[in-house]
Amino acid sequence: MRMGLEMIVLPVADVDRAKAFYEQAGFTCDVDHQAEGMRVVQFTPPGSACSVAFGYGLGPVTQAPVIGLHLVVTDMATAIADLEGRGVAVGEPFHFGAEGRSPGIHPDHPDYGTYAELPDPDGNTWLLQEVPSRATG
Repeated sequence: MRMGLEMIVLPVADVDRAKAFYEQAGFTCDVDHQAEGMRVVQFTPPGSACSVAFGYGLGPVTQAPVIGLHLVVTDMATAIADLEGRGVAVGEPFHFGAEGRSPGIHPDHPDYGTYAELPDPDGNTWLLQEVPSRATG
């Protein structure tokens, strides 16, 4: 049986502010639907099969920010440059070595070796995760 994770609902305080952030970050707006007492906005990161949604009137959604969502990228430096070029703030990249967490991109670029935080305006925090082997399949 296949089970595909295709949607995560994020808590946001201001739907239009969140929509502007995800547009600026290069996500694709799939849906922005409003009806009496509800609004749902759905975005998909480039190349992803999983989307995020937010809005109001969607039923119970946690008020705490979601932490630790991963966006897999094949080249950390390119991903950071793209986001910063769009005016999106990205945390400094880091990696783990024998001494624990170290600043900067891992010099050997191993799969799952480098990370950088990407917070949205509501504190939902993504981790960019470098997996170079995905570039070749």
